[in-house]
Amino acid sequence: MAFSFSTILHIIVMSAEFFTGITVNGFLIIVNCYELIKHRKLMLIQILLMCTGMSRLGLQMVLMVQNFFSVFFPLFYVEKLHGAAMMFLWMFFSSISLWFATCLSVFYCLKISGFTQSCFLWLKFRMPKLISWLLLGSLLASVSIASLCIEVDYPKTEEEDALRNTTLYFAHKTKIKKISEVLLVNLALLFPLAIFVMCTSMLLISLYKHNHRMQHGSRGFRNASTEAHINALKTVITFFCFFISYFAAFMTNMAFSSPYRSHQFFMLKDIMAAYPSGHSVIIILSNSKFRQSFRRIVCLKKKL
Repeated sequence: MAFSFSTILHIIVMSAEFFTGITVNGFLIIVNCYELIKHRKLMLIQILLMCTGMSRLGLQMVLMVQNFFSVFFPLFYVEKLHGAAMMFLWMFFSSISLWFATCLSVFYCLKISGFTQSCFLWLKFRMPKLISWLLLGSLLASVSIASLCIEVDYPKTEEEDALRNTTLYFAHKTKIKKISEVLLVNLALLFPLAIFVMCTSMLLISLYKHNHRMQHGSRGFRNASTEAHINALKTVITFFCFFISYFAAFMTNMAFSSPYRSHQFFMLKDIMAAYPSGHSVIIILSNSKFRQSFRRIVCLKKKL
């Protein structure tokens, strides 16, 4: 089987993204599971990070399966991988990874921001219960979105098969209608994204006010609080960049505007696969405890 340069490049990038995603998301899951076994309980941030790691790992696996079959078994990819099961998993993990990141941004906003309004303080004191309900709502919302996407799945019958060399007008109209419905369903992801942007904006405002308020305060305290703001913002802003690129590539891929197995097609797949691995790398690098644990694991592997 002869591969073009774009295909070979895609295989290299795909492999790097897959192994990075499996490593960093697996690390987040294992570290927090170890803490659960050791202390028999988890802090709220540990629960959020473990949920985030699991959702990203699931999304990474789904994208890897799609990428693998699109390269090595293209016919199987076209005929089978757009079935109900794969569509449900893809939509579920895409949605829940965004919702969990939104929950993480809500946590950072309530935990770090220095707002003193009564409504904000009321939410802050009830943060464990609020985050628990958000996690449950995230799961239900993701299952609902994925279930709706199954109902508007790609055409599969002979008279509606728009992925083959069919040029029937009816098949073309059916394809456009179904893809438009899938895109419409996924616009529901704009709601958690809006919450995420609002929390990020509040963190930015809080950081500005904190720096202005603490200009004549203790330097050590100011630096510690400022570092907490910056680390939180680094996590949420990088997630925003990664997710926007993923969402744009995802919508373009769903609309089939790029020829199958073309350079643009593989580039879209690579952009989507960068999201679940890239943001988890930033989470680890922004947390000193995770950095130390990761270094110990790497050093242990080198010794072995």
